[in-house]
Amino acid sequence: MPFKYEEAIGLKKFGQPYAWTDREVMLYAYGIGMGADPMDEKELQYVNEGYYTPKPLKVVPTFASVAAWGAAPGHIDVNRVMVVDGERDITFHKPLPVAANITADVSVVDIFDKGKDKGVVIIRQTVLRDEKGEALATLLASQFARGDGGCGGPGGAQPEPHPIPKRSPDKTIQITTRPDQALVYRLCGDRNPLHSDPEFAAKGGFKRPILHGMCTYGITCRAVLQTYADYDASAFKRHAARFSAPVIPGDTVTVDLWKDGNVVSFEAHVKERNVTVIKNGKTTLA
Repeated sequence: MPFKYEEAIGLKKFGQPYAWTDREVMLYAYGIGMGADPMDEKELQYVNEGYYTPKPLKVVPTFASVAAWGAAPGHIDVNRVMVVDGERDITFHKPLPVAANITADVSVVDIFDKGKDKGVVIIRQTVLRDEKGEALATLLASQFARGDGGCGGPGGAQPEPHPIPKRSPDKTIQITTRPDQALVYRLCGDRNPLHSDPEFAAKGGFKRPILHGMCTYGITCRAVLQTYADYDASAFKRHAARFSAPVIPGDTVTVDLWKDGNVVSFEAHVKERNVTVIKNGKTTLA
């Protein structure tokens, strides 16, 4: 039985307390693959606090996606085996600190019912606030519950995605994932067994555990960091993307990027399997 639209729309829960230290910041950066080259000083600044000559630790902007992992507006009874990420869109109001005590305000802001046997898209908004109550980041998260269509909600069209330029990419980079990367990334908060248990993954229609969509999202943040932001996390004002296919741990992710003013458009592909894994990506830089 799908959940009822009336019970889910407008759910909200404000003031949920969370905290992090430099440990969580470094684990996230390592989880999205940073620090693979122990001599790359630009990436080491995101995974290492122990320099001989002191240097400040930096925070990957998309750490915001796990900073309050588990924060929810209330319970929505979806078929967990059939749930995948749809989109993420984070607006950054301030650079994230290395350690913090925060609160998370979470609400369901939209539901798009595609119909029975077609699934439903649930959109949640999370606002992360510092100890002064000032907003650090606003996250919009789209969840595609493939087994819960027919909940009774409106089926209207979702907002138009960001268009990718027609010209050839201005830059293309390749980022190789590790075969064990999902097992590391899950320690950032998302313990969904779809990413760690072969039997559970098979129940969801996958031949093997897949990489977290949010890990792929972080990989695209890395791509912009190293190409157009010169590893300056404070340059990020927004980072948004649509998930179109899963990455399998061990895949090489090819990221195509286009820069127009302060907007970087991007898409990501796994050429070995001829699939596009991220579409309609958009980063706004300062």
